[in-house]
Amino acid sequence: MPRLRIGRAEELDLIEYLFDSVLMGAAAAQVMSLPEEDVRRWSEPVLAGVAAPAKAAGSAAFLGGVAAPAKVAGSPGSAAFLGGLGGILAGDAVRSGGDIGAGSGVLADADLLPVLPALRELLPGGALQRGSVVAAGGWNLLCLALAAGPVASGAWCAAAGLPQLGVRAAADAGLDPGRLLLIPDLGPNWPQVVASLLDGCDLVLLSPPDRPSAQVRRKLEAAVRRHRAVLLVAGEWDGAQTRLRVTSQEWAGIGTGHGRLRARMAQVVADGRGGWSRPRVRRLWLPGPDGSVTMVADGAALTCATAGTDAGGDLATAWLETSAG
Repeated sequence: MPRLRIGRAEELDLIEYLFDSVLMGAAAAQVMSLPEEDVRRWSEPVLAGVAAPAKAAGSAAFLGGVAAPAKVAGSPGSAAFLGGLGGILAGDAVRSGGDIGAGSGVLADADLLPVLPALRELLPGGALQRGSVVAAGGWNLLCLALAAGPVASGAWCAAAGLPQLGVRAAADAGLDPGRLLLIPDLGPNWPQVVASLLDGCDLVLLSPPDRPSAQVRRKLEAAVRRHRAVLLVAGEWDGAQTRLRVTSQEWAGIGTGHGRLRARMAQVVADGRGGWSRPRVRRLWLPGPDGSVTMVADGAALTCATAGTDAGGDLATAWLETSAG
């Protein structure tokens, strides 16, 4: 039997086979490149029943030629196999989903999209749940902050119905423009457009052009569940699993007729359905003096202009728009 050379693509197929054949469940995994000696050692027993493929690994022809390996020394389930597999796992070839977060370049969990650390206490499970709708009040920096964590972890985000979104402001909030789709005008058939975006993106940031009817909401919520995406609404959405809103805020840097906006201290309230019905309140820098979104330390205070939700919202909107650069 000819030996097969194992490349990087085949390494991924091999790791997937190992998890499937040994019935190892994993909520999430980051697969690293295996050392060459480990690839050679594990490919021989696993590929013992594989005929030389006519096409590349991963194709239907290749997968169709894979037969279950015979029970030989080192086959799945044996002590030698499990002992060696444990060595590979201990060598950081596969990392637990608990070790993966925003900024690692991978999605942390099959059912979760990681968020910035400052927002974790405001969301069920400390993340955005796939298949759910999250309402973030009106259009503001909180919407961008909620999207920043998933995008930093490798998710694709579509911003729909937001012609006022500033690309520079989005980048400053941590959104990679290379993973951001902009659809400023959704047109009259906007529910169909949003449903298509949910099919292709992990996260859709939506500002509906009009108040959706109950029928439209049900159809879009079904699409969210079917495609395992997250619909983040910049506005109100009846029946949203999680709701967040800025109830008060203070801006720093504004004097009497002079100054520049430098930071905002915001109080964010989160509630929702089920076990998340009890409101949670947190104070955030949104953004802080350095432009980041972080928790406000206990006892922190600013000498700044104080504004209620309406006036502060106008300042925030102006900041987001003028940051388009």
